[in-house]
Amino acid sequence: MADFQQNGNIAQFHDLRTRPLEELEYRLETFAQTRKISLILPSLYSELEGDALPHILAELAKVKYLHRVIIGLDQADAAQFRHAREFFSQLPQNHVVIWNDGPRVQQVMERLEPLGLGPIEPGKGRNVWGCIGYLIACQDSAVMAIHDCDIVTYERGMLSRLVYPVAHPAMPYHLSKGFYPRIGSNRMGGRVTRNLVSPLLISLKKVIGDRDYIDYLRAFRYPLSGEFAMRTASLPDLRMPSDWGLEIGVLSEAWRNLGPRAVCQVEIADRYDHKHQDLSPEDAQTGLNRMSMDICKAIFRKLAADGTVFSVNTFRTLRATYYRRALDMLEVYSHDAMMNGLDFDRHSEERSIAMFAENIFEAGQVFLENPQELPFIPNWNLVHAADPDFLTDFRAAVAADHAD
Repeated sequence: MADFQQNGNIAQFHDLRTRPLEELEYRLETFAQTRKISLILPSLYSELEGDALPHILAELAKVKYLHRVIIGLDQADAAQFRHAREFFSQLPQNHVVIWNDGPRVQQVMERLEPLGLGPIEPGKGRNVWGCIGYLIACQDSAVMAIHDCDIVTYERGMLSRLVYPVAHPAMPYHLSKGFYPRIGSNRMGGRVTRNLVSPLLISLKKVIGDRDYIDYLRAFRYPLSGEFAMRTASLPDLRMPSDWGLEIGVLSEAWRNLGPRAVCQVEIADRYDHKHQDLSPEDAQTGLNRMSMDICKAIFRKLAADGTVFSVNTFRTLRATYYRRALDMLEVYSHDAMMNGLDFDRHSEERSIAMFAENIFEAGQVFLENPQELPFIPNWNLVHAADPDFLTDFRAAVAADHAD
């Protein structure tokens, strides 16, 4: 993917294979002396039992510029939390495991409901939000990075390239988004980006006309990547979706709060593979079925907030336009896979497109029936205004869990 191409909407930085990783890390160690860098790892307990996370920790143990690692642990009981603390103890950096299902953390979180700021749906969005709150409470980091815990092809250079643009004092970027080719088990991955988001954005532009926001999203080579870094000064204002629209929601918040000149994307890997979600066509609450609905609603909500007027006929036309465009693009993807010797299940890909087409229309209907639905987690400025002691008590709850 080494090239010089710029799309004119956001800055994009390529891996031209001209700089050794050791030199990049040395520069980050220099920056970190005055701009501390922290990493957030949202994790399910089940990921501790997989093959990816032990390798990720072995790579992170070599990273000297990291000031702190914050692990958000979901779906763990007391024994599993104790095991998680031992599991992550191999990290040489200052680190903490937040037991999201623990009684102390739950008790603090319950204070949000009487304030009209809860309940918050469990999931990756809440996990990341809690870790960000803990980081804000620490008040000692200038840069925050996030990546998933199921990356099979992880190398520590991914993190170095991701944080470099926002850690560099001479660069103006407040958000850095990672991109890469999704290739795993000799097949082309990234079905939701390839078969839903890309053709949907093209179709939206055709149906509703030019929108700066659509051009902005289209500028990202992999808008659904879970790897991004931000300057921590932007975190208290960040509104995060609690559903599968997390990645699109973060990009939308950067568009609203920062503007495209403060956003960049970085090529962080030649190859990337992680856990694949099932299509789940029979269950609208799981897998790519649920994910596609949430992503569509997130995009529709943002366009409506920017003044776009939607109707049932708009979504009917959008479904038809998307379906034709997605099938045309599928032909190109199949040829790309053929040229590179990758397996390509044409039938499965077409099934996903048919499901996504129906979900585009259904998501549109849900939006029209309940346009005030706001599945956002309250930003930390709002939480602090409603309960000034919340972050202090939250941090104390985490510390008490570790003291047991």
